[in-house]
Amino acid sequence: MRILTDKLNDFLGKEVEVEGWVNSRRDHGGLIFIDLRDHTGIIQLVVTPGTEEAFKLAETVRDEFVLKAVGKMREREPELVNPNIPTGKIELVVSRLELLNRSEPLPVNTHDDGEKSSEEMRLKYRFLDLRRPSMQKLLADRAKYYSFMRAYMEKHEFIEVTTPILANSSPEGARDFLIPSRLHPGQFYALPQAPQQFKQLLMVGGVPRYYQIAPCFRDEDPRADRLYGDFYQLDLEMAFVNDGEVVRTEVEPLIKSLVKDFAGKKLLSENVPRISYIESMEKYGVDKPDLRYGMELVELTEAFKDTDFKVFKASCVKAICVKGGANLTRREIDEFTERAKKLGAGGLAYILYSEGEAKSPILKFMSEAEIKAVREKTGAKDGDAVFFGADERDKVNKVLGQLRIAFADHFGLKDPNIVALCWIVDFPFYEWDEKNKKLDFGHNPFSMPKGGIRALEEAQTTEEKLTIVADQYDMVMNGYEICSGAVRNYNPEIMYKVFNILGYNKEYVEARFGGMLSAFKFGAPPHAGCAFGIDRIFMVLEDTENIRDIVAFPKNGNGVDLMMNSPSVVDQIQLDEAHLAIIPEE
Repeated sequence: MRILTDKLNDFLGKEVEVEGWVNSRRDHGGLIFIDLRDHTGIIQLVVTPGTEEAFKLAETVRDEFVLKAVGKMREREPELVNPNIPTGKIELVVSRLELLNRSEPLPVNTHDDGEKSSEEMRLKYRFLDLRRPSMQKLLADRAKYYSFMRAYMEKHEFIEVTTPILANSSPEGARDFLIPSRLHPGQFYALPQAPQQFKQLLMVGGVPRYYQIAPCFRDEDPRADRLYGDFYQLDLEMAFVNDGEVVRTEVEPLIKSLVKDFAGKKLLSENVPRISYIESMEKYGVDKPDLRYGMELVELTEAFKDTDFKVFKASCVKAICVKGGANLTRREIDEFTERAKKLGAGGLAYILYSEGEAKSPILKFMSEAEIKAVREKTGAKDGDAVFFGADERDKVNKVLGQLRIAFADHFGLKDPNIVALCWIVDFPFYEWDEKNKKLDFGHNPFSMPKGGIRALEEAQTTEEKLTIVADQYDMVMNGYEICSGAVRNYNPEIMYKVFNILGYNKEYVEARFGGMLSAFKFGAPPHAGCAFGIDRIFMVLEDTENIRDIVAFPKNGNGVDLMMNSPSVVDQIQLDEAHLAIIPEE
């Protein structure tokens, strides 16, 4: 039987059989106590000298040995009750003990108490790290999480369809993982960055509502909130939809229910705001704002338009008001200044408000009207600090946006029990690629520009093209992008025009997306959808900031699987079959 900590009382006085790992062993001379653990909990075994074979074996067992025990369940003596575990009032008196397997000394801790092993060792010996009760609970919670999502999708009449893993290369914004074809020398499959093209083809094929929990593959640099290589998303699409709000309204209740009913957390607001991309960048400095705290960027450009302060003679001047910021030490302010410099700022000007006074080295360069305007517009009060950014608008937004996040971390403003959701809408269709000095897609080439073909034809100059808005939308949860979606471009003429603006001809588009274009010529319905990053959502719901903690077998921060030694070299015969040759680095 399993230990089943909530049902053991039903077996009092009865003979039972349990199996598990030795969590700990204590030899009290005449008695040996063994805490046996499985995924449901811990039970104390009592082995007496009267059971000679069992006692002899019990003297030799060590942590993580695998045992089978048979005996009678009984209540513990009152003075021996352990209130720290659910099974602390009962114990199993062993009549027969069997060794199922031994264990070598452990390289990592398999308990949640005690010193936590390093991440490198935990990943190398992940099969042992998974024995920790917290990891067992996490895996069980993740299975329930998947079931929760599937139940919602099926209730709303979405049809689960799996799409190919071996696919064609697609410009999703990241590097592809390429698979050489043995049967077609010189040609390659690509692991899908997302099922984007296939799900749109399903819409053409008459599927009214599609979804899948889809594996996706992107060769992106790892970071704390993004897994390297492969990850999963809740992918969905709806036919006969030409307005993104229809999709948002359909899926929003799922995420709200996951927060409240699945994770037991509180929503900041039942009303999930829709914020335009431009508004988000201007107010928060990022396109994935954490709304659990304020510190919005305050526009001060007009207030300093005639300033004599050289530092503020810039095309954009903004500030953020940090509540309690006047208590920052000189050293802490210097650390935030260094952070600002690393982001591209020349420095970090500030004013501290304390004991009815404004204090700052920059006050002598400012007029009384400017000093008054800063306090009025930022709403600064005694105990607060105002930090400034003055430069090109994009740089000011970037620097203050990142400082806003850093101040929130410093002052502990991110309540893990509160979840703040918002939708970011109206993304720019195109953006300027400063490195290559040309236009490029701002988000997704398969999206529908608002205004359709007319918006594309009317935009003649680069500036006009940069004002074209896509019917695209992201959902943000506590500062993490958890969803991206759009109304799709299902019209071949618009598809040709979208790429033509970037200098690509019809032949290029047909070579890259011939399957989709061919399908769109046979009565493609309007359609829209989105994809949720379910690993990232689960990370927030489980109160962890490292996404590797919520995956059974993740790679490390360098994209290496320490447990399976992957990536690795392969035999020459395998390279020959795939028509590949390794070029040595110089």
